Amino acid sequence: MAGLSDGRSAARQREDAMAEAILHYLAEHPHASDTLEGIAGWWLLRQEVRAEVETVARVLRRLTEAGQLERIGQGECARYRLRPAGPERVLPKS
Repeated sequence: MAGLSDGRSAARQREDAMAEAILHYLAEHPHASDTLEGIAGWWLLRQEVRAEVETVARVLRRLTEAGQLERIGQGECARYRLRPAGPERVLPKS
């Protein structure tokens, strides 16, 4: 029976995260309204993309600080590329 309660807990956590995402979207767009499909396809997808962008930003920062990538430019126009080989660049093991 423990497996069933674990499944309910995971489902409830996902529902809670979805509820938070919907309320966050509405806090940013208080006059928004949409259908079930629109909310699932646009509002929630938008929140997931935003979360992924934040994760990518953290990973890029970490790789740049580790000397594996170099950042060219500033702000939203910054570009990232593999840092030229040198003694300070350590490639991950495959």
